[in-house]
Amino acid sequence: MDNIQQTHNWDPRLYDARHGFVWRYGEDLIKILGPTTRERILDIGCGTGHLTSKIAMAGAETSGIDNAPDMVARAKENYPHLRFQVADAVELPYDCEFDAVFSNAAIHWMRPPEQVAGGILRSLRPGGRLVAEFGGEGNVRAITDSMARAIEAVGGQWFSPWYFPNQEEYGNLLAEQGFKIRSIALRNRPTSLSGGEDGLRIWVAMFGQTMLATLSKEQKSEVLHRVEQDLRPALMNAGTWVADYVRLRVQAIKPT
Repeated sequence: MDNIQQTHNWDPRLYDARHGFVWRYGEDLIKILGPTTRERILDIGCGTGHLTSKIAMAGAETSGIDNAPDMVARAKENYPHLRFQVADAVELPYDCEFDAVFSNAAIHWMRPPEQVAGGILRSLRPGGRLVAEFGGEGNVRAITDSMARAIEAVGGQWFSPWYFPNQEEYGNLLAEQGFKIRSIALRNRPTSLSGGEDGLRIWVAMFGQTMLATLSKEQKSEVLHRVEQDLRPALMNAGTWVADYVRLRVQAIKPT
């Protein structure tokens, strides 16, 4: 996860229990990565380690990093035989060490993105590849627009903790850092949230807490009530909240 997340409190057990869709959707990305025996692969923003483990099952030598200590501790509990460490993707310490860098649902937390991309390039061996998916332009826009209106209505100040680029913007960013783009594309991916009637609140508690950090308890309650009332017609389906996710999927290589 990243430097912004230093002020974001992650509950790794709740993450595993209620937000498993995050890593499960990333399983398809591993097929694109195509890990092979003895490859060295870095998983950036590894969270609680599930995808790192699946990459390792292909025979690759994996390293998982995340800057959230609680998430890394949970990853070590889940997979004590694998290598995990607390590290910030903005300050990657590696130099031509990895055959591939993998990242799922994490890069949109990381700023400045140019510094992250440059560190990834430096971490790769010549010919090494980047395979990543994260929030792209329009991701959870209905939710964030509603949150912004509600926060401002109760006297708070709205800000977004995320970086959601479009394909041209991020493609140019990678190219400027020295990557050769193989493919980059946005795709809509509506995502069901667990928790039934409380699903949206549970999602905000995990991923959107920094947006509410400056509000009082009463203001937070009012914001969540306003957002639920506002979004129910569009995002509630048969008793389940469906978040308006948009993902940016990237494949790029470091030139030889």
